[in-house]
Amino acid sequence: MSNKPTLHTSLSPALLHLYDLSNSVVVIIDVFRATSTIASALFNGAKCVIPVDSVPKAIEISKKIGGIAAGERDGIIAEGLEHGNSPLEYGRDFIENKTLVLTTTNGTRLLQMALDNNAEKIIAGSFPNLSAVCDFLLAEKKNVVLGCAGWKDRFNLEDTLFAGAIINRVSAAFTVHCDSSLMAEMMYAKNKNKMIEFAPRLTHYHRLVERFGLIEDITFCLTNDVANVLPVYSDGKLIAL
Repeated sequence: MSNKPTLHTSLSPALLHLYDLSNSVVVIIDVFRATSTIASALFNGAKCVIPVDSVPKAIEISKKIGGIAAGERDGIIAEGLEHGNSPLEYGRDFIENKTLVLTTTNGTRLLQMALDNNAEKIIAGSFPNLSAVCDFLLAEKKNVVLGCAGWKDRFNLEDTLFAGAIINRVSAAFTVHCDSSLMAEMMYAKNKNKMIEFAPRLTHYHRLVERFGLIEDITFCLTNDVANVLPVYSDGKLIAL
């Protein structure tokens, strides 16, 4: 019997309730683009990121604290907001020492679900902070649930590929009896050296690039360690560890 901690992958928010989060580190994964944007903002000196589930709440909180209300619905800047969910929007000259109040279609909702299901610890991960996430999971030595945000409860490939990237690096330290994890790792191993070339096959790529021309966003979101900080959720906000 192995005494290693366990690692599971939830391929959609609709499946998250099947996993025991109470003694686990939950990694929120929303590659295009919430968790990439969170990493980017914190890497560039944001005080913190406050994830909220609605646009009115984002506006209300940001007014109260002098923060920046931002977010998207279905890939575009949400009505009533001036700033969206692009990681490239949050350069150091804009975001340093400020608080970002962020609402997104999938990622912030998944984080709330993890909270509601009593996750012991919540962190945010994407390719731009892959190493920071893996280092943390290896140091914690706790059970892990990789939570893919997907798209409106549907499976998506980019979040699953990132789960596979984590597993590819850390699996020796965990017990992985989980078919979704095995699939994610196999897919990542097959495509890891051609992620940018693989991207045009993704449905979310078409949503973002063909409709909005966000090719630089996609490239950033699929590039390892370009914003290598660890966003940890604490008292209603994500801070860089």
